[in-house]
Amino acid sequence: MTSETREEAIENLKYVYDDIEEFGCHLTLIEADNYMPAFVYSIGLFKKFGHPEIICFGLKTEVMASILNHACDLIKNGEILTVDKSYRGFLEGFSIQFIKVDKEYYLNYVGYAGLFYNQTFDFPLLQLVWTDKQNNFPWDKDFNPDWIFKQPLLDRNIDFKFYEERNLGVLTTKQAFSGETILYVYHDVDGNWQFHTSLEPNLDDSMVVALEQITKLDSTINEIYYLEFGWRAWRDNKEGEWKCEEYSEED
Repeated sequence: MTSETREEAIENLKYVYDDIEEFGCHLTLIEADNYMPAFVYSIGLFKKFGHPEIICFGLKTEVMASILNHACDLIKNGEILTVDKSYRGFLEGFSIQFIKVDKEYYLNYVGYAGLFYNQTFDFPLLQLVWTDKQNNFPWDKDFNPDWIFKQPLLDRNIDFKFYEERNLGVLTTKQAFSGETILYVYHDVDGNWQFHTSLEPNLDDSMVVALEQITKLDSTINEIYYLEFGWRAWRDNKEGEWKCEEYSEED
């Protein structure tokens, strides 16, 4: 976040406080891009009611906003939403459950809420999880595989934040496994990933490995799990901040 964007965000907190006062919470809506699903999360439930904030993924933003508004109404009336319990009435004809979000994910998804809570993540957060059309939850073996990455489960897998299978084949070079730092990452328009230690890698040194091997080799690669199709990221060193931009195949 640039200083200008940060100043704007702080200025916009006035609208957050206004929404909390009028409606009980503020909803932050993040639209889907060509890789990441849409998601919506609340701000203010913990401040006003002492109830965990709520986040939901993978549906249309207006549907998720309606679901979270329903949750807010229940909380205003004194209900406490808890994990390990199925609820009806949020999505017509389907059940939902809540899971407790690991704080390792807070910066990835609810940074604006952290700004609201005095630039800390000292608040609880639940994820609202929905079923497929056969009422299977994502952790059920028969859950629709086409929907598996529409809602990441934020109570697990903190070692692997990408929206693909761990065994997905990705391109790198042998230098990455010989002690050199991965500095350049490409997420091609066709969905392929490339991880390189130099701007112009020697293709004779190419190798295909599982994506999970890359994250095990360097856990900081998880920081760019969100990289869209057709985008690249780079940094100056392992401790450096990632910079990202869209690129064309000619580049």
